[in-house]
This record gives sequence, C-alpha cells and structure tokens, in this order.
Amino acid sequence: MAVKNTERKNSQNFAVLSAMLKAGLKPKPKLKPVEHARRLAVEKALQQRRYCDAFALWRTCPHKACRRQRRCGGDATDCLRRALDRVPHPLQWRARQDILEAPPRNIGAPERAARQCMPRDLFE
Repeated sequence: MAVKNTERKNSQNFAVLSAMLKAGLKPKPKLKPVEHARRLAVEKALQQRRYCDAFALWRTCPHKACRRQRRCGGDATDCLRRALDRVPHPLQWRARQDILEAPPRNIGAPERAARQCMPRDLFE
C-alpha cells in the first residue's frame, strides 16, 4: 500500500513539473532596493510589536489603552527598548523561536530577515 502511495505522489509531482516546464519557468523578479528597505522597515515595526505582546509588556505599560486591550497599542519601539534589560535572554530567544515557527514558509526575504532578528537587533 505504501509503495502505491509513493508511486502516485511521484507521478503527481512529475505531472506538476512537466506542466510547469511546458508553461515555461519564469524566475521571480528581484525587489528593487528601495522596496526591499521599505518592506524590511515595515516588518521590523511589526516585529517590535510582536515582541511587546510576547513579553506581555502591556501589563506594566503606563498607557491605559494598552492595558485595556491587553496588547501593545502605543509606541512599541520605546516600550521594547525600556523592557529589554528586564527580559532575560532565554525568554527573548524563546519568543523569537515562537515567532519564527508562526509564519508561512513562502514569506518574502525582507519579512524573513526581520523575523529572524532578536529584539536588540531591531534597534541597530
């Protein structure tokens, strides 16, 4: 039974590849440097907010809106910068690993680069 399933998957893979060859494989266009930098900056800002939420910094936030929403709703850059000395490195590492496991495998290069940053790397 396992051999038939393997053969069927191989034939399906072959059919897909042959259809792609007939259609003509076209490489994805590279991003222009300006677009790459823009997407990287946007994703870094989102990454800072993800870290703030992962460390539950909203619990000690002076903004009432953050505590009410139970998530970062203010300036994530300042909040994360203030909290980095208080958050232990193993917790930072675990949060990074959790964030890396969450996205789809087909995200773009700028987004992947931002998600691989540790919290301190987002300020450099």
